[in-house]
Amino acid sequence: MRMILALVLSLTLVSGCGLIDRLRPVPEDGYRAAQPAAPATDAAPVAAAPVPVLGPGKTAAALDTTTAAQKQAALAAPAARGEQSLGKVAVSLGSPAEPGIWLRSALVKVAGKGRVVTAAGTSVAVDLMPGDGAAQLSLAGYRALGLGLTDLPEVTVYAN
Repeated sequence: MRMILALVLSLTLVSGCGLIDRLRPVPEDGYRAAQPAAPATDAAPVAAAPVPVLGPGKTAAALDTTTAAQKQAALAAPAARGEQSLGKVAVSLGSPAEPGIWLRSALVKVAGKGRVVTAAGTSVAVDLMPGDGAAQLSLAGYRALGLGLTDLPEVTVYAN
């Protein structure tokens, strides 16, 4: 029993050293030195330029490849005669790499043409695609409807 107690105590002390180390103030640069600082030299330190991990960022406008005419036509498309309501669904932003104005949803059983309408009454013609899981609306669809890219709006889906 003493041996187990000694083992537990020693492990607690060893792990406690790491805890004590974390209690020391963090330097202004936000990093603790892993090794003792190198002796000072006359040479000025060379600052490395930060390297972007994912490459340079792109704006939503740069990723949206639909033309102004395509957006205008999609926004001006009237409701088709005999269109069928498929239901309401919350949508998230789909892959910006997929061009076009489309909606992918489990509500859609067969690919085709349709329309989505926001709670505010704004609508846009879309290509409907069957999907699994959460519904996704294309980047061009989000932009055409004036939605924020982080919004999760509820839309009503209609099939032509």
